[in-house]
Amino acid sequence: MSILVLFVAVAACLTTGLGGATFGRDLSNIVIVLTAVAAGVACLLSAVTRPGRMRWAWIGIGLGSLSYATGEALWTYHETFRGLDVPVPSVADAFYLGMVPLTAAGLLLVPVAQQSVANRVRSVVDGLMVAASLLLISWIFVLHPLLRTGSDSTLEMNVLLAYPVSDVILVTVVLYLLAMLRRGGQDWAPFMLIGTASVLLGLADSVFAYLSLDDSYASGGAVDVGWLAGFVLILLAARRPDIPATGEHSGATEDQQPFAMAVPYVAVLAALMVSVLQYALTGPDTFVTWTRSVLIVLIVGRQILTLLENRALQRRLEERVAGRTAELQARENRFRALVQQSSDSVAVIDADSTILYQSESVERIFGFPVEELLGIRLKDAVGRRTGAQLDAAIAAVLDRPLATIVVETLLPHSDGRRRLAEVTITNLLHDPTVNGLVLNTRDIHDAKELQDQLVHEAYHDTLTALASRALFQERLDAAIDDMAILFLDLDGFKEVNDSLGHAAGDQLLIQVADRLRDSVRDGDTVARFGGDEFAVLVESATAMDDAEAIALRIIAALAEPFPVGGRELHVGASIGIASADDAGDVQQLQRNADLAMYKAKAAGGSGFAVYDPAMHDELVERLELEADLRRALERDEFTLHYQPTVDLADGAITGFEALVRWRHPVRGIVSPLEFIGIAETTGLIVPLGRWVMAEACRQAVAWGAGTTRRLKMAVNVSVRQFDHHDLAELVAGVLAETRMPADQLCLEMTESVVLTETDENLAQLQRVKALGVTLAMDDFGTGYSSLAYLRRFPMDVLKIDRSFVDRLGGDDEDVALVRTIVRLGQSLGMQTVAEGIENAVQLRALREMACDFAQGYYLSKPLPAAEAGEILVTGIRTPIAA
Repeated sequence: MSILVLFVAVAACLTTGLGGATFGRDLSNIVIVLTAVAAGVACLLSAVTRPGRMRWAWIGIGLGSLSYATGEALWTYHETFRGLDVPVPSVADAFYLGMVPLTAAGLLLVPVAQQSVANRVRSVVDGLMVAASLLLISWIFVLHPLLRTGSDSTLEMNVLLAYPVSDVILVTVVLYLLAMLRRGGQDWAPFMLIGTASVLLGLADSVFAYLSLDDSYASGGAVDVGWLAGFVLILLAARRPDIPATGEHSGATEDQQPFAMAVPYVAVLAALMVSVLQYALTGPDTFVTWTRSVLIVLIVGRQILTLLENRALQRRLEERVAGRTAELQARENRFRALVQQSSDSVAVIDADSTILYQSESVERIFGFPVEELLGIRLKDAVGRRTGAQLDAAIAAVLDRPLATIVVETLLPHSDGRRRLAEVTITNLLHDPTVNGLVLNTRDIHDAKELQDQLVHEAYHDTLTALASRALFQERLDAAIDDMAILFLDLDGFKEVNDSLGHAAGDQLLIQVADRLRDSVRDGDTVARFGGDEFAVLVESATAMDDAEAIALRIIAALAEPFPVGGRELHVGASIGIASADDAGDVQQLQRNADLAMYKAKAAGGSGFAVYDPAMHDELVERLELEADLRRALERDEFTLHYQPTVDLADGAITGFEALVRWRHPVRGIVSPLEFIGIAETTGLIVPLGRWVMAEACRQAVAWGAGTTRRLKMAVNVSVRQFDHHDLAELVAGVLAETRMPADQLCLEMTESVVLTETDENLAQLQRVKALGVTLAMDDFGTGYSSLAYLRRFPMDVLKIDRSFVDRLGGDDEDVALVRTIVRLGQSLGMQTVAEGIENAVQLRALREMACDFAQGYYLSKPLPAAEAGEILVTGIRTPIAA
């Protein structure tokens, strides 16, 4: 804005002569120099921010302005500062005229949109038409008058003629560039300013040249305003920011850019009008005549090029129309094929439900040919009841264009059946291409049956047909507050599965499910969670009492034997009962029932337990103990005590049984009864068992086992250690690590090893036995092992359980039972060890029965390693002989 204000002020001074001729001369010269320099510098600065060819274009324009500024500076130096008249021609004219080739070169470097060869040829013709037209106008108004006036110097005349000719060239280049930019949809506004500047500079140059012939030009007049205005416009063009071409202009045509097409015709029209005026005033002119002839030839050539281009455009349009038509035909054929082969039946009906169109897919889906359906009412095709349902749906969308409604209904099939179908009705009565209601009909009969089947399978157990966990959970979430649940876990089911196989286990589960159904009331939900886990949901005002009654009936029902595969099997159930009164939500209710079930199982099974808040405290304590147990091995908190095994014949110590103790940093010494069960459940018994075995063997070797004495070291083995299937490798590794003689290590195991996965455990025991290790059956007589198992398993020692030893000295039957076990061991070639000897009577009785070895507090309690080492030296102080 400040630039325009200054320009207006200076222009006013120059045109009005304000300040006098000298002031106007000096003001004009200095301001034009500064403006031209500012325009040139602005163009060069603009070039720095622009990429590629555009940078060089602005450099050319800037150098052109600076060239003119140099010439003007020389003129100003002579005229303003030295007070001399500047001759024509002078050195300044070289710089003035140097602006034209530099600016034109810059303009021709401006990148334009890519054009075809025909467009480029037409653009050249357009440029020639513009150049010829401008040259003709310049000839009439400037060049011919200059030549007619003449000059004393040929050089002066040539220089003066060079100004208008060069300006014609510059204006032609500008108009050509503007046409190219407009045709390509590019930003042309800066170059419109430069074009206007070129016209103003050209007019000023032409007037200057004309006035210079009779020495009537003087600096500071109105002519100088033209030069000043030109460079102000160039300065504004350089300062204008780039505006990138938008997508809306891409691919612009002549019809979309009339300016590009109109420029050459406007120039020609102006030239012809001026030539007609010249002819009327001065008569014919040879140069004008020839120039008009050239223009006519150029116009004809351009029209021929336009005709050829139009024919090519017509061919392209015809090809595009043909391609578009083929594409539409292909789409129509594809749409028709999709409709006919679709899994949906498509029909169009009018407002009174008469069928106007029916796709051929209806015959494949419902068996009816299309010819039987066209022209009849919908209710006549589908039946009265379904027709009434569809009429109601049609009425709902009839007054609402584009409205859609979906209906599930039974539709007839040609075979006489009725199939469940989904009908989507869309109101397209207002659409002139359809003019009807569109019915998309899909047969969902099979899908619905499959869905119902999948839902049933998801909500029911496939084996027992009881409710599944998902259905039980859903009903539990929807139940009222007055409810109780029972969680059941079968006792002894795993042994049945392992010994008789999964087929027998499945038969047993089916019978258990039947008895559970018979034990509950109508409305109670019985579910199988998986494996041998079941649950019952009881809803009533007296839910807790009813749940306990149901638990008693279940226990009684399961007490009866189950006939499976020619055998009678016995299983019980551990049942946990919890009430909604003791739970904040259903998740807590289920946790409570689970806790109560484990309480019932811990009590021996075949019974039920009702949840008590103390159970939760026990669980928390158990979890804390389990967490401590996991860290105990890392912290070296375990230790071993050793209970001696005594030969009943002479009272000598023949070995020890290693018993683990836990020195808890807070609880003190923790009994094995408190943590062995947790170790079994969590699997921690495996690393703990290996540590016990290695530590016991290491101690036995320290006491001289295998070197100075024979000393049998007994270590208990858990059934969980067999689950890892590497017991033999574990034992071999410990023996190698501690250098313990294999024949002096005794592995004790309970009868559960015999009853769990018999074949696999037998194979493992045989591999262990092959190492030379002694095997002992611990707590013999308390389980369910048979003589057949004893004969199969390579046992060396029978350990008589303390429950039998406790009864010695009482009834003769108890004595006879222990004697039988001793004789059984002798008959099988096995040694016998009596556990839990508490008094001399028991000791004497066992010696009389010829029992081999004994253990018990009467002989010695379990001792720390140091004390056990002392007793090994001093011997047992308890007298063995009667």
